[in-house]
Amino acid sequence: MSYDLLVLGSGPGGYVAAIRASQLGMKVGIVEKENLGGICLNWGCIPTKALLKSAQVYDYLKHADQYGLKAQAIEADFQAIVQRSRGVADAMSKGVAFLMKKNNIEVIQGFGKLLPNHQIEVTSQEGIKNTFQAKNIIIATGARARQLPAMPIDGKKIIGYRQAMTLTEQPKSMIVVGSGAIGTEFAFFYNSLGTEVTLVEYFPDIVPLEDADVSAQLARSFRKAKMKLMTESEVISVDTSSSGVKAVVKTKKGEEVLEADVLLSAVGIKTNIENIGLEEVGIMTDRDKILVNSFYETNVKGYFAIGDVVPGQALAHVASAEGILCVEHLAGMDVQPIDYGNIPACTYAQPEIASVGMTEKLCVEKGLEIKIGKFPFTASGKAKAAGTPDGFVKVIFDAKYGELLGCHMIGSGVTDMIAEAVLARKMEVTGHEILKTVHPHPTMSEAFMEAVAAAYDEVIHL
Repeated sequence: MSYDLLVLGSGPGGYVAAIRASQLGMKVGIVEKENLGGICLNWGCIPTKALLKSAQVYDYLKHADQYGLKAQAIEADFQAIVQRSRGVADAMSKGVAFLMKKNNIEVIQGFGKLLPNHQIEVTSQEGIKNTFQAKNIIIATGARARQLPAMPIDGKKIIGYRQAMTLTEQPKSMIVVGSGAIGTEFAFFYNSLGTEVTLVEYFPDIVPLEDADVSAQLARSFRKAKMKLMTESEVISVDTSSSGVKAVVKTKKGEEVLEADVLLSAVGIKTNIENIGLEEVGIMTDRDKILVNSFYETNVKGYFAIGDVVPGQALAHVASAEGILCVEHLAGMDVQPIDYGNIPACTYAQPEIASVGMTEKLCVEKGLEIKIGKFPFTASGKAKAAGTPDGFVKVIFDAKYGELLGCHMIGSGVTDMIAEAVLARKMEVTGHEILKTVHPHPTMSEAFMEAVAAAYDEVIHL
């Protein structure tokens, strides 16, 4: 069977690309070896947020007295929390299946391998092979948890994010290695439910890609929640021969042995580019990534790649944007390359983190003359009323031209606020234009305007 477009992988890059192609009149097929929606819908973005919401509600109930309420005998049912998360994931995957049917996209189940001349060989679970032809092929096979030799994942005592989402019993103690989004979110989740959590980070600050002020605030919040943090530390070996794990951690002061029920490895991702036919087709790679141009075409004509398998931020919304841009370019539309300097990043622990653009440190390193404004949520009426005063909004402007260089938020619900800063940067809005944009009161979003006001010495509520 022949298609205008075949998409290999149905994650947030692949299925979005397939839908957009269908909307533009192409005959589309999508190849998936597991569940529609990929890692994001089934094992990442969506089910983790369901877990985190349960943890947040549990935390609210434990502190009900702070809201003038009385709640007794509050217990966390770990298995019910896990089952709710899986139910949310299943519903979302079925939603993607509905979208495939609605848009007349043929779903081809099985493991896909690229062949020359714009073909994909698909092997079903029963081992039956079929070959499909297309004018163009998009590779969107995503990534999986990266493994380090010092702590190979066995799925029982040394686990990755998949196992962390479906443990049969809540561990009494856990070591989380890596404080990126995955590590911090699971550290918060388990700590909130009562697991004794130690978070180990190789760099001097947790969430090391974030602004230093944000990292410091999250560290304070986590320590306040009785979480143990170890920065500038590296796990050099793990012993799983006993009932739990013993991890030898190299620190600035020497080696320390940590003991826990399980160890969660959250040290990054590894792309799924092995055994999919890249070598046979002649597609070039570098440092575990497929090389592409600004419109995601590989060095072999008619073969494209998007999402985690190409250079750039490994984020679901980035993969979706790349998929849409790739398909629209294929359709002959006049499109502009994505601005990777204006991609929002979000971490959904409590407090949440959301950021876009340059950090203060990067601005200083570039020798830029800047204005900085910061507004704490302790001065926000909405945050105080909600009982969530931890955190702040920080904005960085170019002092000469008024360009918004970066925005960094930490606090309750800030992942739903960052889009305003992204849009402001996209539209090249100045600080004074933001100041003259009336924000509703009382809202958390006021803090963005107030932070801008602070940068220009016009802040009212500080």
